[in-house]
Amino acid sequence: MSECLTFEYQVSGDDFTRAGEASSDVKNKLKMMGVDSGVIRRVAIAMYEGEINMVIHADGGSIKVLVSDDNIRLILADTGPGIPDVEKAMQQGYSTAPEEVRSLGFGAGMGLPNMKKFSDNMQIDTEVGVGTTVTMDIHL
Repeated sequence: MSECLTFEYQVSGDDFTRAGEASSDVKNKLKMMGVDSGVIRRVAIAMYEGEINMVIHADGGSIKVLVSDDNIRLILADTGPGIPDVEKAMQQGYSTAPEEVRSLGFGAGMGLPNMKKFSDNMQIDTEVGVGTTVTMDIHL
């Protein structure tokens, strides 16, 4: 991996059957590149949680994955409702997911906390009514 590779994905909103396709694809690509399995696991979990959040809360969005010699950066962007209280949203178990989503087994309030847990650095840029961009770095 001597150069920066970029992978881009579109996440469909309200489509739980396709949620996780992007993180699965990145997982497979990183395996083929010979990335450490522990790093791959962290990337896959952080990215999957972001995908699910986009499906539940933001009617989809886009993901850009940048792979360099020493870092994998995930940039997840949506034009959803934004996060009114980031501090509260970061609390384990806090969820604004509707009951129908919870009945499917999603929306347990672990998305953002898991994204932070499995990344080395996470930044949330959000504006209510405009959208949210989450940037995560996972060091190699």
